[in-house]
Amino acid sequence: MMATREGAAAARWRRPGAGRGADEGDDSALDRKSRESISVLIVDDEDTIRESCASVLAQEGYQIKTEGRGDLAQQLIQRRSFDIVLLDLYMQGVGGMKLLESVLETSPDCIVIIMTGNPSVESSLAALRSGAWDYLPKPFSATQLHVLMGRASHAVMVGRDSQQRQTSLQMEHGHGQDSEVAFLGSSEAFQAALKLARKVARTDASVFITGESGTGKEMFANYIHSQSRRSARPLVALNCAALPETLLESEMFGHVKGAFTGAVKDKPGLLEASHRGTLFLDELGEMSMTIQAKLLRVLQDGVVRRVGSSSTDAMVDVRFIAATNQEPLQAVDEGKLRRDLYYRLRVVPIHLPPLRARTADIPVLANHFFIRYWRRHRDANTSPPALSAAALRDLQSRSWPGNVRELQNVMEQLVILTEATNEIGPDDLPPAEDRERSGWGSGDGAIGISESLLEAEYHVARDRLMAEFEQAYLERLVRNSEGNMSEAARRAGVDRTTLYRLMQKHELEKRDLMDGGS
Repeated sequence: MMATREGAAAARWRRPGAGRGADEGDDSALDRKSRESISVLIVDDEDTIRESCASVLAQEGYQIKTEGRGDLAQQLIQRRSFDIVLLDLYMQGVGGMKLLESVLETSPDCIVIIMTGNPSVESSLAALRSGAWDYLPKPFSATQLHVLMGRASHAVMVGRDSQQRQTSLQMEHGHGQDSEVAFLGSSEAFQAALKLARKVARTDASVFITGESGTGKEMFANYIHSQSRRSARPLVALNCAALPETLLESEMFGHVKGAFTGAVKDKPGLLEASHRGTLFLDELGEMSMTIQAKLLRVLQDGVVRRVGSSSTDAMVDVRFIAATNQEPLQAVDEGKLRRDLYYRLRVVPIHLPPLRARTADIPVLANHFFIRYWRRHRDANTSPPALSAAALRDLQSRSWPGNVRELQNVMEQLVILTEATNEIGPDDLPPAEDRERSGWGSGDGAIGISESLLEAEYHVARDRLMAEFEQAYLERLVRNSEGNMSEAARRAGVDRTTLYRLMQKHELEKRDLMDGGS
């Protein structure tokens, strides 16, 4: 018989529908006809486990096939495909990791659940990074198997629906739905990130995306969600740096009536809105430690407690994608990011290189954006002028502190302002940001050294010049960071407190700077 001791591992498996109506939260509530359409392969060299799993799942209507040897299972999956594979991690001969690779190579959309009697963080993460959908620690109960298979079956059915919609869209529009991210770069670093995104998209593993502002972190998050089995459900994006702590907590977790002034009714949060979908947490490092602790509980057991509530308000099934433009380990060392939260979210890390590290991609990107904005702002029926080789070399020589987003803006500005009819040359390009404001003697926000200043007493002249420098520096810094104070602090090499203190010293308001720079 299947082991019934649930122990600590049981906390990972939720009672079907807990905290929700049966039609809303029960992932296992598929009708028998749906289960009968799902094929399952069980591979385990322990006869008792293999046959017990087969017995339980066959009673529920699944199409069951079992195999006790990894090499025979490998031959079987070469001949036919399965919707779900339950796979023991440690077997003699062909082991679970090798078989996992074979399954996904043959059937990329197959859901693989790893079973292991020796669960460890390292082995579990290795399996998830290699494409496993989830893992099931031994010993486990029939209830645990039932709940996990219910979730997996739901993912299979959603995946089928998503595939049907994508096929219909391709037939209707004559092209695939692969996001534009797929052709925005051919450099080795970018393609490595894209390959990893494609691989992890079909799993439920948490993803941690790092990269400078403007490198495309949110675009990658959208791409991963669109290619996942959760694509029929919402992708909810939350910028953790854009909201103060109290508002961020209420937005994420929701609140109950009377929790604070203005809370006139119960309100679900974004975690509940993301149920069975994906939650994208941008600028995770700006989240307070208090909220990080609450988020960690959701990651651990799916429990959501709204602000002001003394009980569990909902159980959620959410796929997390986190992103930051900071160095996450530095934030961990500085006490700004919980180490346990970081490693729970960083199951699969993806780093996006800055544009200056992939200059070979700039001609492709520039032409793509130029044509797109020409069709939007000019005559869509006329061919746009070509970007000359010299213009492309000029673009490749720039530093691009704003990365792809900055290049995109430059191309849109070029389309709007250009008078060229045949070819765009270097002189037609908008000036580079770093050339516009290089040096104190020219450009917006420039600092001039007047004769009167040079004739003033040394300490007076120094203090006045330093004040002018600080103000010009802060104005440029905030505008270049597009109002993102965390990014501004990172670029300046100071903490946010110091940055805000300098802004207050010079009576500068972020809102005024952004309005003035728009």
